[in-house]
Amino acid sequence: MNFPLAAYMYRLQYIRRWSLMRSTTPENVAEHSYHVSLLTHMLCLIGNTFFDRRLNADHAATIALYHDAAEVFTGDIATPVKHNNPQLLASFREMEHIAAQRLAAMAPPELQSIYADLLQPRGDDTERRELLRYVKAADSLDAYLKCAFEVASGNREFAVAKEQTLAKVKQLQLPEADYFLEHMAPSFEMSLDELSLLSPDAHENKKD
Repeated sequence: MNFPLAAYMYRLQYIRRWSLMRSTTPENVAEHSYHVSLLTHMLCLIGNTFFDRRLNADHAATIALYHDAAEVFTGDIATPVKHNNPQLLASFREMEHIAAQRLAAMAPPELQSIYADLLQPRGDDTERRELLRYVKAADSLDAYLKCAFEVASGNREFAVAKEQTLAKVKQLQLPEADYFLEHMAPSFEMSLDELSLLSPDAHENKKD
């Protein structure tokens, strides 16, 4: 029997994000999912190292990798559309729920419960709720970084969105996100030459 879950996950690369915006660099859901997983892992490591957390960074990153998987069926509905009113948002959440169930059913029977938990993670315990908080922060951070990159590229289309997403990240009141914004986010607005000057090799060569 053929189980098409992986094939559908690969098709996330065809789902375009920011469909209402004029982008200098197109972005798809597969790229976004990788970025959110990367950021979630980083935020957890920052938390464990600098803020005395005990977070399972690997598990959090795995949850993040699947956080938008349902969009392979629903598509990426723009935030201003789905948050326009509570009824629209509730309908979209129901669509996500049905899509996630459909995806989980495409895995081998022995794996379906595992994928169901990843595709629709629930905050049933304190640890899971905490990890979902970091996934949400990473999701908002990735949106901010996309906006920052576009604005740095001269695209004013994302100027207002940049300020809105930055405010959204700060409203989370997550020290790890604030640390990332201060120490890591500024480099996203730099050119490759400017980034090269920040590398350890550049500092060594300067000493020589």
